[in-house]
Amino acid sequence: MTIAIALNADQINSLDLSLVQSMVEPLLEKSELPAHEQQFQFQIDFPREPEDPRELSEIPEIRLWFVRLDALYPWFPFLLDWQAGELVRYTAMLVPHQFHPRDGIQYNPEALEIFVMHKVFILANWLKQQGIPGTSRLKAMTQMLGYEIDDAFFELL
Repeated sequence: MTIAIALNADQINSLDLSLVQSMVEPLLEKSELPAHEQQFQFQIDFPREPEDPRELSEIPEIRLWFVRLDALYPWFPFLLDWQAGELVRYTAMLVPHQFHPRDGIQYNPEALEIFVMHKVFILANWLKQQGIPGTSRLKAMTQMLGYEIDDAFFELL
């Protein structure tokens, strides 16, 4: 089941997270968040001039909204629909990158490494708090972003 989060320019420009909060908070209160793993997708409606070549992740206002979301819910990548490309887009909102028409998103390597490790630490703790065992989700997430993390690393956590 897909859960769509429809964002418009007013919400983005005012850094309004209330729509996401209205969806996430009841799930948190009922401890139902893990049941919605990889179900959330963003539908972003942000007007641009026809000649504006930027991708959504290159628009500062949109990126700032996602930075605020990540500060409030740093484990949010767990909820994103990875198969639909939401994890990659979310990462692009938070990690410096360049977009090449032929090669796609090219992340700053050092910034991506820091982001990935930060998310591994956050999600490892959060998954443990939620009673979700194992490291397979973390390994899958890092692999989607181009990293292979050894099991021995997870034993340190």
